[in-house]
Amino acid sequence: MFELTNEQQMIQKLARDFAQEELAPFARERDKHHEFPEQNFKQMGELGLLGIPFPEQYGGAGGDTLSFILAVEEIGKACGGTGLSYAAAVSLGATPFYHFGTEAQKEQYLVPLAQGKTLGAFGLTEPNAGSDAGGTQTTAILDGDEWVINGEKQWITNASFSNQVVVTAVTGKDDRGKKQISAIIVPVGTPGMTIRTPYEKLGVRASNTCEIVLENVRVPRDSVLGDEKKGFHQFLNTLDGGRISIAALSVGIAQSAFEKALAYSKERTQFGQPLSKLQAIQFKLADMAMEIELARTYVWKAATLKDANKPFKKEAAIAKLFCF
Repeated sequence: MFELTNEQQMIQKLARDFAQEELAPFARERDKHHEFPEQNFKQMGELGLLGIPFPEQYGGAGGDTLSFILAVEEIGKACGGTGLSYAAAVSLGATPFYHFGTEAQKEQYLVPLAQGKTLGAFGLTEPNAGSDAGGTQTTAILDGDEWVINGEKQWITNASFSNQVVVTAVTGKDDRGKKQISAIIVPVGTPGMTIRTPYEKLGVRASNTCEIVLENVRVPRDSVLGDEKKGFHQFLNTLDGGRISIAALSVGIAQSAFEKALAYSKERTQFGQPLSKLQAIQFKLADMAMEIELARTYVWKAATLKDANKPFKKEAAIAKLFCF
């Protein structure tokens, strides 16, 4: 059983009111014109929505994963593109700094991310590596006290509106001869780093989706996020949390579609009565409502397990698979 606390209900209402007032009326036009809602993200930062799951000492709201998930659903319900960028900014862009960053890195990067002064971006996917994260081909080679990074990343969310991108790169081999992959912080604007948006997407076009090219990009050795030898396990952990947020986004989009379908069924008349009076349509609407409720319940279960510091990898994967 899931009974939301007063604080969680307040966050849910805050996100819902903001999303319906500031996002929903403009969602269609933004999707049509590939318009990223930069000003809305500044507002979300001021409202504390970008820092929900992080402690107050790092600029956050001191909330939990479930509170963040509630906000993702409400924002995704109003605008799928904005919801995608929001989910990625927190779960993929900022969370790695909280879990794996040094205190100095948290102060430098996590605080402005939690406050909404910039957005987070996580550079994992490549032309030949994404689901197969171990297939990463981007390399980072030590030259003195600097990493020299070469490679290409694609489908990276928010990179055009971030001060830094955490990129995964092969930094050597382990004792078994397998790739050693590290996560390295690359400030946007570093010489040799090119960010562009070449994609003509079929949906969620209000979300910023980028290609990143890294050509002899040099960053200091201490730019590694977390343990240099455990980067692979770190970003797998990050992706587990990301799956929950994408599942929640999917629930929000589905809820919006259901509400529109339900309203249309009451307005549209055929054979002298609204569509909603036809049994075949009632069956379809009932199935939609049932699947959305089941999806939401499982997303909440995965988030609750994460908040309880219990294993949630399987539940996160099931939630994304079922909801997406």
